[in-house]
Amino acid sequence: MKLSIWIAAATASVALAGCSGSSNSLVEAPVERPEVKPAAKNVIFFLGDGMGITTMTAARIYKVGEEGDLTLDTLPETGFVTTYSNDAQVTDSAPSMAAYMTGVKANNEVISMSANTSARDASGKSYVSGADSTCPSGNGTPADTLLEIMKAKGYSTGVVTTTRITHATPAATYSHICHRDGENNIAAQLTPKGAGFNSKLSDGVDVIFGGGRRHFLPKTDADSKRSDSRDLVAEFKAAGYAYAANFADFDKLSNTAPKVVGLFNKDHMTYDLDRDAAKEPSLAQMTGKSIDLLNSKKTGFFLMVEGGRIDHALHATNARRALQETVAFDDAVKVALDKMQQVDPGLKNTLVVVTADHDHSILLNGYAKRTGKTTSSEPGVLGLVKNVLTGQPERDINNNPYTVIGFGNGPNHLAARGALSDMQVAGKDYLQESVIPTEAGGETHGGTNVFIGAQGMGAENIRGVLDNTEVFGLVKKAVGL
Repeated sequence: MKLSIWIAAATASVALAGCSGSSNSLVEAPVERPEVKPAAKNVIFFLGDGMGITTMTAARIYKVGEEGDLTLDTLPETGFVTTYSNDAQVTDSAPSMAAYMTGVKANNEVISMSANTSARDASGKSYVSGADSTCPSGNGTPADTLLEIMKAKGYSTGVVTTTRITHATPAATYSHICHRDGENNIAAQLTPKGAGFNSKLSDGVDVIFGGGRRHFLPKTDADSKRSDSRDLVAEFKAAGYAYAANFADFDKLSNTAPKVVGLFNKDHMTYDLDRDAAKEPSLAQMTGKSIDLLNSKKTGFFLMVEGGRIDHALHATNARRALQETVAFDDAVKVALDKMQQVDPGLKNTLVVVTADHDHSILLNGYAKRTGKTTSSEPGVLGLVKNVLTGQPERDINNNPYTVIGFGNGPNHLAARGALSDMQVAGKDYLQESVIPTEAGGETHGGTNVFIGAQGMGAENIRGVLDNTEVFGLVKKAVGL
């Protein structure tokens, strides 16, 4: 009697354990669940061309004063990057950006090629003729870029710059050439379905914004720098790209357009200080539009954004334009962070990296009294060094005042220094003084470490002192490539 009761109780227990709403079911029926796809990952790589630590510091004071913060200053992970190239203590933009994009330490003037690639022949002559490549066969091999690697994995891609889109920094993301000056060849590598197209770009870079129309127009066009009759703008349109030549065109671009190319100036885009907002979009606007376009594809994306004209203003020793370009770059970083927080809260699937390719010979002079930000009536960091106690201009050995900002070399080297005024030196066309004289625009890069900051997915690995080639691997690791 006891045994039969135990068996009945055990049977009931098993039935209840397997019950799923039916007394006839002993085993739970499998439940079909929808496949959960991993979230799309995104990388936004910001490059301030020539944006060394001194430039960042001066731009901070220029915009918000000594106690303020740029968006750059709020990035949670920070470090420093060594920038020397394979053959030079002081790099140019081509191998430095290529190091970030490929992990290869290349020679100066070489774009995304192997370390044994030479930009010049034995006599020192460059392997280009004008804007046309004459690179000899067998001179190195292409090195895969982050953009190409992510494109091959199905990610969408974009390149944004305030320089010519064929200039060294943007070119290092999508092209391979032994000398950076071969911009007609670089333009052909970017143009889908045409002769010379870089097949590793598959169906082409999805979003392209910058200047440099002159390398895409046939030689019959007055603005062209090409030596042939190819119309690469027409070739882009034939490949299905929407084209924008000015702000009005840009503003009309649909956020769901399959592919877009915007070339807003025949040469570099206009300095932000001089930009006509009705003709050319700002770097922040181009960045925001690019993110909208790439996000709409739902594939994850790689986007490179360059503040390229920081470098050009520094080469000219034109501090006001250099600082304004840096502020415009910082504005673009803020737009990107704000937009990505909306679509990817906490940036769990998005890595934002901000860095520079090299610095310049810019410096901050003297024991200057705090200036606060630059306004229409106060020159701020652009003005003269003032004594902390008296507020009066400090004097050099010949009793002449001098500026807070100076350069190690540049065109404004005075044989005899004279009197200067705040308003004079804060003018948008004033060229800061230099120790070593150069030709116009001939101020050089510097070789010191540059800033790197990061936020989001995998950002915790971007810290300390890194070589620029190491950043490549850290970005790949973050994406899981």
